[in-house]
Formats: sequence, structure tokens, C-alpha cells
Amino acid sequence: MQGFILHTLKARDEDLIVMILTKNSLKTLYRFYGARHSIVHLGHKIDFEEQKDGGNFLPRLRNVTHLGFKFLYDLERLKIWHNFLKLLYKHLKDVEKLDSFYFELLDDLSKKLTKQNPKRGCLESYIKLLQHEGRIHSLERCYFCNELLSIEEIALSRAFLPSHSRCSYSKPFNQKNIKELFNRGDSIFVDDEEVDRLWDVLLEGF
Repeated sequence: MQGFILHTLKARDEDLIVMILTKNSLKTLYRFYGARHSIVHLGHKIDFEEQKDGGNFLPRLRNVTHLGFKFLYDLERLKIWHNFLKLLYKHLKDVEKLDSFYFELLDDLSKKLTKQNPKRGCLESYIKLLQHEGRIHSLERCYFCNELLSIEEIALSRAFLPSHSRCSYSKPFNQKNIKELFNRGDSIFVDDEEVDRLWDVLLEGF
């Protein structure tokens, strides 16, 4: 079975509780520490076995094999990847059964991050997530006051909700660029300065 490590918690001694996103679920497994055990870290894609034991409160994580990415030694890309996964974990942590979309989203993103600007890759993946969940909002009206938005005045708040600058107390974006991003899921029309600002909005939460 394959999955992405979205979160880890320290248990007794050096043991860990590990949350793993697989194709169909978010699993919580217990990882015993041992010299013969490979180390598990946030963001790694692994092949593993789940060992169920009626005497333990959690199934065990066994026979872990790391499926590495080329960008794991690029600290800037790795940091952005980790931030995206932490946000995704917060978004999914109360759900056990999932469709394959979320696993495939990370699988695709992990390949893109080897070459693509990491913030752009994460932004495009987030747009796919919003589209999948039916959470892409029209850019015609402000989410907060429901009044019409002008071309010169469109800001985005958490979860990329459109608003007036005065309503969300934030700097406006180029509406044409944002429309292209929302409609096509492609950040090619968004300049680097706006990508950085969009990334800051994304960090507020899914």
C-alpha cells in the first residue's frame, strides 16, 4: 500500500503516531521505534503494510519503503511542500474515508515540484481542490457584503473568497489574472508578485 505522510505525533519514547493519506483513506497508524526501522518524516511518500492487532489501540505501521522525490534535498521546495501538506492535513483530519482525488493530487504535485515553481504548483493544486469540492466562488460579487466587484477592486481572503479590499482589508489583485487562474487552473498569467501574495492567502487555511 502506498501513501503520503501528512502528520506525525510523538508517542512514548521514540515511537510515533503517523497519519498517512492513501488512495481511499486517511490512516492513523502506530510506528514503533527501532534501530532496524527506517525513519518516517512528514511529506515522504512510502510503501507500507498495516498490521492490525486486536490487543493494540492502533494498527501498526510496518515494512516501510521510502519512495523518494528529487526535491527532498532542496530546502525551499521542501518547506513549501511541507506547508501545503500541513494545511491539507488540517482540512482532512476529521475524515477517514476519501476518494482517490486527494492522493492523486499529491502524487501529481510531487512530480511537478521537481521542475515547476513550487508556489505555483501548490496554488494550481489548491484550485483543483476547490473545484473538486465545489468551493470556487464567482468573482462577480463580494463574499462579505454581496455587492458587485469592479475590475480594479477584487481581493481574496481565506479559501480564496472574493471580496472588496475594504471588506477584507487587503490589497486587490488583477481580476483578469485571477479569472484565468480560477477558470483554467493555470498560474501562467499571474505574475511572481501576485503568486507570492496568493501563497500568503493560501497559508491562512484551506
